[in-house]
Amino acid sequence: MNPQGFPVLIARFLLALMFVLAGISKFAGLEGTAGYIASKGLPLPQLLAFATALIEVVGGVMLIVGWQARWAALALAAFTALASVIFHNYWSLPADKQMIDQLMFMKNLSVVGGLLMVFGFGAGPLSLDGRRAAT
Repeated sequence: MNPQGFPVLIARFLLALMFVLAGISKFAGLEGTAGYIASKGLPLPQLLAFATALIEVVGGVMLIVGWQARWAALALAAFTALASVIFHNYWSLPADKQMIDQLMFMKNLSVVGGLLMVFGFGAGPLSLDGRRAAT
């Protein structure tokens, strides 16, 4: 058995869990999500709310099971980086309001780093991608 299997599986699950739970939450409250998106001046907030929820759930599940994990990770990394710049732009806030958004921005950068590692190294042996590579 490959000793990388379980740690990589757990890492993929933990990276993806945030997206799956956030996406489900967005599906449950699409109007609120659309309102938040609209508050940032983005066009088509209802469509973006649905697309965001879909990307988070589908990409997260793909990452968990390790199917097309490199591409799912790359898509989630790009989505997270873009969302961070738009929704956690702490540098545009007054100094006394920056702390939480700066923490969220930095947390998201860390998540992007983990996702880029999945993109670079793959899903590992305990994945649908890994099973296909072993055959």
